[in-house]
Amino acid sequence: MRWPRRPRYLAWLESGVSALLFLCAFVTVLTTIGIVAVLGVQTVGFFRIARIGITDFLFGVVLKPDARPPLFGVVPIFWGTMIVAIGSSMIALPIGLLSAIYLSEYAPRKARAILKPTLELLAGVPTIVYGYFALMLVTPVLRALLEPLGLRVETFNALSACVVVGVMIIPLVSSLSEDVLSSVPRGLREAAYGLGATKFEVSTRVVLPAGLSGVLASFILAISRAVGETMAVVLAAGMRPQITLNPLTSIETMTTYIVQVIGGEASYGTAKYLSLFAVGLSLFAVTLVLNIISGLILRHFREAYQ
Repeated sequence: MRWPRRPRYLAWLESGVSALLFLCAFVTVLTTIGIVAVLGVQTVGFFRIARIGITDFLFGVVLKPDARPPLFGVVPIFWGTMIVAIGSSMIALPIGLLSAIYLSEYAPRKARAILKPTLELLAGVPTIVYGYFALMLVTPVLRALLEPLGLRVETFNALSACVVVGVMIIPLVSSLSEDVLSSVPRGLREAAYGLGATKFEVSTRVVLPAGLSGVLASFILAISRAVGETMAVVLAAGMRPQITLNPLTSIETMTTYIVQVIGGEASYGTAKYLSLFAVGLSLFAVTLVLNIISGLILRHFREAYQ
């Protein structure tokens, strides 16, 4: 039997669709290249105008761009960024994971249909609202709890920022982890139940290890989100670049410094203005490292099922 020939316009149409899809995918690559190019060129200009070395910038412990001579050590704001990222992760990761386990293994269908969309609504709240939430509620609650114990809580403090950013990234952890755990084959659960395992044992010893790669990837993505958070941290943590272990004092993150420089009176082309590009490139490098780690974790712990 001889098959009819395809019309030529269908081949042209398929080639056009393929080219369009390739162009859409290539736009993301061009965007990334453009961002790196702009940050790189401006960063080179910063080091030329500021007349400091890369080691002085990366390992300097004092950040005073308005001093004479100006000091551009990035360690204080990197420290503040890590405090917020680690503190918020300590709140969001366990709560998000436990929520995901409940939604995928314990929650009835009707409860899951209500709880999951409600939880995901937190991701749609503007970040500046979280910042005001920290100022108007979280900080007063911390003062009411800690100041009777003799602990002074500043108006802008790292702990409030950790709390609100942690609440902000809970939906990212819970939603992604729940999708991963729900995709684990039903046969693994039934086999474990057939051997006499309890629901808790099935959840923690069968389902969670089977979806571990996706869960860990959601953790890394949530941490990356916390590292890049801006407005909530600006309103909650303040703008004081310092290296401190006291979470009740004000700190400054890398994103907060960028906002401060943009909203300040730094003249275009000055060392202070160009420093925001150097800080932005450093922040880009941090998130890139986290994404690479996420990819390595996925490759190492990925489970394949027939």
